[in-house]
Amino acid sequence: MDSARGWKPSAAAGCWRIAAPRAASAFPPKDRRPNAGRAPRVFQPPPETPTRLKRRAEFLRVAAKGRKAATHGLVLQALRQAEPGPARIGFTVTKKIGGAVVRNRTRRRLKEAARLELAQNPVAGVDLVLIGREGTRGRDFLQLRDDLRRALRKAEVL
Repeated sequence: MDSARGWKPSAAAGCWRIAAPRAASAFPPKDRRPNAGRAPRVFQPPPETPTRLKRRAEFLRVAAKGRKAATHGLVLQALRQAEPGPARIGFTVTKKIGGAVVRNRTRRRLKEAARLELAQNPVAGVDLVLIGREGTRGRDFLQLRDDLRRALRKAEVL
């Protein structure tokens, strides 16, 4: 039993394979980027911008050997680096705080507070770990920044 098409192919479908390459070559895309002909730049953050702590071993080293400072909104762990360089910062929020949505919101609040505070008071040659607490999520943002500033002073980073 042969099957037949239930509809006729459109006129455009018949000529698409032929017309499309010619139409594309007639109108090459315009590259409107300002640096179109130049080699791409590789983004490198300025040296004073803190980089991130990502591996578990780095977090454990800071927790074991570093200074700790607790405030209402967060816990800060700080450890001087052996070789001077840009500050490195890590964030952690435990499952005791809540589900993934709550933990991510808490971590985002900590990141923004750290970004603003370290832009105002830059530090170098130190590893920092910020640990979110139950009060981090509901704390007023200005108080959270003040908590971070106070913790940096307690840990003798500033």
